[in-house]
Amino acid sequence: MKNFFLLKLLVPFKKLFTLIGIDYNVMRCILQVKLTMDSRRVPTVFNNSNNKNTNKDKNRFLSSLLIYMIIGLANLPFILLGHNFMFQMSIVFGILMFMITTSMISDFSSVLLDIKEKNILHSKPINSKTVNMAKFIHILYYLSSLTLALALPALIAAFIKFGFMFLFIFIIELIFINLLIIFFTSFLYLVILKFFDGEKLKDMINYMQISLTLIITVGYQFISQGFHYIGNSFDIVYTSQWWHYLIPPMWFAAPFEILINHHSENYLYIFMSLALLVPILGIIIYIKLIPSFERNLQKLNNEANKVKKTRNIKITQLLMNVICRNKEERIFFRFSSEMMKNEREFKLKAYPSLGFALIFPFIFMFNFSRIKGFEGLSETKYYFNIYFCTIMMPAIIMILRYSSNYKAAWVYKTVPLKKIRSIITGTLKAFIVKLLLPIFLLESVIFLSIFGLIIWIDILIVFITILIFINLCFNILEKALPFSESNEEQVNQGGTALLLMFIILLFASMHFGATFINYGTYIYALILIILNFFLWKYNFIITWDELENEN
Repeated sequence: MKNFFLLKLLVPFKKLFTLIGIDYNVMRCILQVKLTMDSRRVPTVFNNSNNKNTNKDKNRFLSSLLIYMIIGLANLPFILLGHNFMFQMSIVFGILMFMITTSMISDFSSVLLDIKEKNILHSKPINSKTVNMAKFIHILYYLSSLTLALALPALIAAFIKFGFMFLFIFIIELIFINLLIIFFTSFLYLVILKFFDGEKLKDMINYMQISLTLIITVGYQFISQGFHYIGNSFDIVYTSQWWHYLIPPMWFAAPFEILINHHSENYLYIFMSLALLVPILGIIIYIKLIPSFERNLQKLNNEANKVKKTRNIKITQLLMNVICRNKEERIFFRFSSEMMKNEREFKLKAYPSLGFALIFPFIFMFNFSRIKGFEGLSETKYYFNIYFCTIMMPAIIMILRYSSNYKAAWVYKTVPLKKIRSIITGTLKAFIVKLLLPIFLLESVIFLSIFGLIIWIDILIVFITILIFINLCFNILEKALPFSESNEEQVNQGGTALLLMFIILLFASMHFGATFINYGTYIYALILIILNFFLWKYNFIITWDELENEN
């Protein structure tokens, strides 16, 4: 196997590892296997690429670092903005922590929660210290590589503009950020492992991964809340608030103000103390909890008895009977509902998109209202922000074609149907009822409570527009049967998705224009209802031969 760069770095520390009771040669072999497997694993950043054309001998992890380096260019404007380091570095560290944590959740949770290696290694005469150290070094190497790739453009710019001292502080803080992220994610996993087991545990881990992504996204919005502009200038003033002590990016911004700008406010020293002490204490706790973590990890092997939930079945059954036109459509409605509920890969990919669809309208509305205040918000047309819930729709429609159980798609061929309309419409209607409708109803209730019942017709227009948009998404995107393709063969349709965003923007513009015409919204709603009826009634007319020719 390949002699990786990390393995060469460990050679000078061979005696130190041996001194603390670690079998260096065994640890080296374990790391070599782990790094080889990493090079073959497809990172999330390549999920939208066509892997059929990918060179299988290419180290995909190293290739992904180049993509992350390009993403890291987003930090350059904040580094070059000026000398208000509390503002600049809070934003920079906020972006870095968001990217590192979400990448670790999406790409590296499978490594952190790996139980296969334990089944193999613990049957051999290998002490637990060696296995745990190999896992810790592996995780630290992954995070360090990812962090360096994301931060490299900012590091270069910081060195050129502010000099060596700034660069040194930046690098030290990146190390502490990695320690904090390792502790934070591991501790959350440990809590879940402690209280759940079997299939419920696997579901809870998925929900935690999804929730953490959303929490970080929402929390990132609060970083800028402590800063405000002076008049019409670009001078930014920071105002300390008690809840800022709960926002880690602000902790790591403080040392720059103290050591570079020579500011000495008390809150800066508290921030800097938190930036140093919390990661150190966290990693000590993490090391102490590793044995407990490993013991609880075995729960992933447990198969808990599944208890079938009867709650909400009657409502779903009623909606299915109302919106599904025939028996075949109802069959695929039930089939797709079960797939969406039980397909873990689907939930891990689709649920974050649904979560973003839920929070985006309020994030944008919150940012707008922060400028002018919440007073009088109900008299504005900011309720059009609800259109942002459609922003992730094309991505979810694309995800519907992929499955980890794609090899079972041969069952479609056993169904005596000349046309696949019922398969497609049943799946899309299941998606609308099971996933889209609960989110949209929740958003509608909140918007109606803010803007009043007077916008009920606008809410109806948005929902009908979404139904039309789903129809257009399927017909414009490359067609495929639901859950019939491998997750490893995802096709890049970014250009088409961008086109669909322009389409929804056109619908929103027409809706906005209709509000300036007497009874315009009612007329526009009637037009959309008629259009939606004909699209769902006469669309999706596609045969097996046409589908095979398209693919």
